[in-house]
Amino acid sequence: MGTVQFEQVISRGCGLDVHKKTVVATIDGEGLKRSTREFGTFTSSLTELKDWLLDNGITHIAMESTGVYWKPVYHVLEPSGMKV
Repeated sequence: MGTVQFEQVISRGCGLDVHKKTVVATIDGEGLKRSTREFGTFTSSLTELKDWLLDNGITHIAMESTGVYWKPVYHVLEPSGMKV
């Protein structure tokens, strides 16, 4: 089976894996070195996540979450203008 190629439609994005006590974020895209960081789930840590994403020019975020743990993350990130 050969390699599957996809058209790149987002130039800078982030994937989030949301857990009860941690959020693992990986960013990648044009001009970025793929980087992964872990953040806590208190508002101060989520604000640090938001600032890191904005500093890196992230425009789109995809979240994977179990249960309702995504809600605080969404409420901190969504007003920043990034597409969550």
